[in-house]
Amino acid sequence: MPPISTTDTAPVPASSGSTARPGDPSRQGVIYGVLSYGLWGLVPLYFKLVSSVAPQEVVAQRIIWSFVLLSLVLTLVGRWHEVLPALRSRPVMTALATSTLLLAFNWFVYIYAVSTNQVVEASVGYFLNPLVNVVLGVLVLKEHLRRWQVASVVLAAIGVAILGVPWIAVSLALSFAFYGLLRKQVAVDGLLGLFVETLLLAPLAFGFVLYLNAHGASAFVLNDPTMCLKLAASGIVTCVPLLLFAAAARRLRFATLGFLQYIAPTIQFLIAVLIFREPLSAAKVVSLSLIWTAVGIYSLDSLRMLHQHRITAREAQRMEPVPADV
Repeated sequence: MPPISTTDTAPVPASSGSTARPGDPSRQGVIYGVLSYGLWGLVPLYFKLVSSVAPQEVVAQRIIWSFVLLSLVLTLVGRWHEVLPALRSRPVMTALATSTLLLAFNWFVYIYAVSTNQVVEASVGYFLNPLVNVVLGVLVLKEHLRRWQVASVVLAAIGVAILGVPWIAVSLALSFAFYGLLRKQVAVDGLLGLFVETLLLAPLAFGFVLYLNAHGASAFVLNDPTMCLKLAASGIVTCVPLLLFAAAARRLRFATLGFLQYIAPTIQFLIAVLIFREPLSAAKVVSLSLIWTAVGIYSLDSLRMLHQHRITAREAQRMEPVPADV
């Protein structure tokens, strides 16, 4: 699942009505959100199809075909004029250069996890991500933890400790969280930001694939058209969920997106256990139970705070003085 921050685009306030009407932005947003996270949840099935290819080549092919597809999308929506100002901005490029490294690392670790039958651990990484975001908010943004947030972070930390050093889960959670933190501070949206990131990575990816071809080590060869199509499909696998996500982010509140994000790791976990038949040791079961409990506490606390904010907003609106008739 591509690590795209939910703060890349400004959500449109949901309708205040109790029933969603056809064309209601909130209803459309939920549909787009479920589709995007659902597709991200199914991504392990795709990477299993190309598991015979070295993870580093899959990453390179994913960069190349994402760059091609994103170029086409920018052409269709007429946004090429926004690329040059972004490239000329030193703060934007400094942040995106760093996020690019995190993106490539995240993609490599995830593809490696699928190719080595460690999808359960990869799903744990994405379950942990919102809790890592909470910790980063305290350490970097100097935010304050609420009591139940502290409890959820402690439970998740115990769950991770039981697994020893689950480097795949920790690497995915940390790279995803730092990526989101960086992207939150960059004045470009998800589509333009990802295009610049793939643009920065494209020369290296092209060079690596050419090197593999020169040494007869590339899986992308014309006498195997099926594999060529599979690798080219990586651009669609990357970009379609992203575009659906961007559409959802413009229509939904941040809190709603936060709850929808658990769809992807849940599907990934079920695929790992039910389809890939990855073993679940007693330690993993205990660890996952603690992490899921932590996620549940975090989610309920977020819902409680959201409800309190709504009540406060209504009371403030009620107490506003009514202007006297002139």
